[in-house]
Formats: sequence, structure tokens, C-alpha cells
Amino acid sequence: MEELRKAAESEGVALNQLINVAVAEKISALRTDHYFRERGRRASRVATLRILEHAGKGNPPVKGDELPQEWQKKPGRTAVNTRDSASKPGQKKRVPVR
Repeated sequence: MEELRKAAESEGVALNQLINVAVAEKISALRTDHYFRERGRRASRVATLRILEHAGKGNPPVKGDELPQEWQKKPGRTAVNTRDSASKPGQKKRVPVR
């Protein structure tokens, strides 16, 4: 209880308000988790892969699509995740950097 009082004081709010906000945030997190789990159960991996296969076709990159300079690969560095999710265990796939 003392920690709650200190937190409320440092936030500049009443103890009851801090508790109400904390409970609302927790309920929101639980609902969000439930929502995404339910969406995941209804998802179709085949349909998702079909959509991704066509993503970007006929839609070439335009000016402004580039990654920020600080995200660009530095010479001599390798990608952290070199495995493709569809590759076989132990098989590495090179990630092209442009």
C-alpha cells in the first residue's frame, strides 16, 4: 500500500485514480491479448502466404521507400537472422542487402 501511495504521489494523482488507471491498463492488455489470440486461431497460413507472395507485385519501390541510412548494413557485418522460416534446419539463406 505504501508503494502505491508513493507511486501516486510521484505521478501527481490521487491513490484511487492511480488504481483505476492501473486496472484499466491491465484489462486493456488482457483484451488485446485475447483479441490477437482469437485472430490467430482464425488465421490461415496458406492464405497468408498466398497474399504475401503477391505483395508488391506491380508496385515498384518509389522515392522515399529506402531504409533510413542508420538501418543500412555496414560493410563486413552479417545479418543476425540468416535463416528463412521456410528453410530446412541448418540451412542458411543469405539476405541480400541493397
